[in-house]
Amino acid sequence: MQIVTIEEALKGNEYPGRGILIGRTEDGGKAVIAYFIMGRSENSRNRIFVEDGAGIRTQAFDPKKLKDPSLIIYAPVRVLGNKTIVTNGDQTDTIYEGMDRQLTFEQSLRSRTFEPDGPNYTPRISGILHLEDGSCNYALSILKSNDGDPESCLHFTFAYKHPVPGEGRLIHTYMHDGNPLPSYEGEPKRIFLQGDLENLTKQIWDSLNEDNKVSLFVRTIDLKTGAYESRIVNKNQ
Repeated sequence: MQIVTIEEALKGNEYPGRGILIGRTEDGGKAVIAYFIMGRSENSRNRIFVEDGAGIRTQAFDPKKLKDPSLIIYAPVRVLGNKTIVTNGDQTDTIYEGMDRQLTFEQSLRSRTFEPDGPNYTPRISGILHLEDGSCNYALSILKSNDGDPESCLHFTFAYKHPVPGEGRLIHTYMHDGNPLPSYEGEPKRIFLQGDLENLTKQIWDSLNEDNKVSLFVRTIDLKTGAYESRIVNKNQ
């Protein structure tokens, strides 16, 4: 698979929806996790990311405008020991609770399906980053409808062992804008990760469509110590 820059992967795509990027910095010393959300409706755009312990959660920017919180208020990032979980919905909790009971990432997601928001049937995308012995491995998952069939859910998991420096993988919920929104297809995109935390945050945020982007979270984690730094960017200030 050809490797592309963040800009090449996202610029020009008006609506990739929500996205997860996991990989390793150019110098090889840190893991990278990023999660972004976009929105077309007033309800979806009325959100911000806020810190929640070692993770983050979504929150209504203007509580008076919040209509249906069921699919937009959740904890996208949670930390369980040396594992960091990132998802686009409340399956973050499903994975956390499952892995806390010694289930695998895949096993934890078997009880879940795509979102009940027909006709889009938004895919549930999830990622897990595992730090161990000064290195890392990670996996990405997508649960999607079978070409819009509300009765048929397809489960795909992509695992990456000993990721190389300067490379990550990106998966997002939709291929592009549309009515209904077309679910993501194929393997996660192979992404060239350039620069430090500040540069990566700027590259991702600047590559998202100005009208539709809502919030971005980016974290780097030292592979030896587990120490992390995070950045949150919210369009609503």
